[in-house]
Amino acid sequence: MRKVLTIGLTLAVGLIAGGIGRQMIDSPVVENEPILISTPTMFSAVPDAIGAQDISGPYEVVEGWPQDLATLPDHSEWTYGGARGIFAESPDRVFLLGGGELPNLSRPQRRQLTDIGPNVLFPVGGLPWRNANQATPPGNGGSGLEPAQGMEAWRGSEEPFRELGVDARWHHMIIVVNRDGEIIEDWTQWDHMFKRPHAIYISPYDPEKRVWVVDDHSHAIYIFSNDGSQHLQTIGTPNESGADATHFNRPTFVAWGPDGSFYVADGYNGTRVAKFDQDGNFLLDFGQAGNAGSETRPGYMNNIHGVAVDVDTGRVFVNDRANHRIQIFDADGNYLSEWSINVRPSSLHFIEINDDGHAVVFDRNTHKMVKYDLEGRLIYSWGTIGNFPGTLWGVHGIATDQEGNLYVAEVDSGRFQKFRPRPGANPATLIGKPIYSAWR
Repeated sequence: MRKVLTIGLTLAVGLIAGGIGRQMIDSPVVENEPILISTPTMFSAVPDAIGAQDISGPYEVVEGWPQDLATLPDHSEWTYGGARGIFAESPDRVFLLGGGELPNLSRPQRRQLTDIGPNVLFPVGGLPWRNANQATPPGNGGSGLEPAQGMEAWRGSEEPFRELGVDARWHHMIIVVNRDGEIIEDWTQWDHMFKRPHAIYISPYDPEKRVWVVDDHSHAIYIFSNDGSQHLQTIGTPNESGADATHFNRPTFVAWGPDGSFYVADGYNGTRVAKFDQDGNFLLDFGQAGNAGSETRPGYMNNIHGVAVDVDTGRVFVNDRANHRIQIFDADGNYLSEWSINVRPSSLHFIEINDDGHAVVFDRNTHKMVKYDLEGRLIYSWGTIGNFPGTLWGVHGIATDQEGNLYVAEVDSGRFQKFRPRPGANPATLIGKPIYSAWR
């Protein structure tokens, strides 16, 4: 046996040596020939960009967009509160959904907090310094918290108390701006209806282009005429929670199927998705309460903070936020599959599927805008937290328009931003345009 191995090794060495020798004989000798090193693959959203960091990925921010509320008459001391939703009917008509107004404060000078520790500075250089979501009433987001205690939680249980009219104002929940960010419409006539407006839409299958607002603390969805002059319909029973055909429990987002039916993510305290026909008639629901943070069973959910429909297949994608996964169902609510978010902790704020057939989410913990294929494979991600234009902090809603511009509503920054595609950007890294069928 040992002899066989010795013969085999001898033959192998001979073959290798012969091959090397033949290569040396056949190949011309070139003195000082450079050693070739392959160029690493480049992942910039704009191929061959020099010095790029892709802070805003394939986009460039439109600075100074939109017009600040502080520029309005009698508003110099006020600015946007928590920015919760955004929708682009067109590049010239973009709806901004906010959480009222906050004091228009300048960034304070950095100072040492010696009462806490010798090395504690505030604010930290380069980072945001005021969390608009916490400062905006009502103060209780997240699952398990009841709307009835919202304002009490915001005011605080110990002095100094927050005071409505001083620390925040309940104004300008919905405004409309043009492509330059100029305020062209003001829907303050409906401010009194809202308790915690959460998302704003126009159905892609509605030729009347009615405007939908989801209010999670009212447990209701309000539908208005396109010009804002009329309140046309309410889905759900305002100020009454439940989980049936006429009640929600803090709904969050809406998505439409190709036939005009729609799905409601219900939601913060609810643990289901409710489906309605195009006229708002209840059809079915699916989902039940899971073990938040550790649930793996199909169809069990916690903090349902997003829903999207793949119009090509009718599949319904549900952001099971508290359990760090996307669950996928058919149009009748039957479980099909799922994929997990490979970050701990993760905190996805929504899921969107646009005309390119890919999914987009924002992770509030990593501050990344992330694009996946519909099986959960990463295509591209971008974003970083900061206090300068183009950074992202708490993106709660997004929209794109027919020109490919991207709009974001940042609940923590209290900021709306507009991004335009960078010249030469790889189309695969861009977020798809919206789906339209009934209107353009």
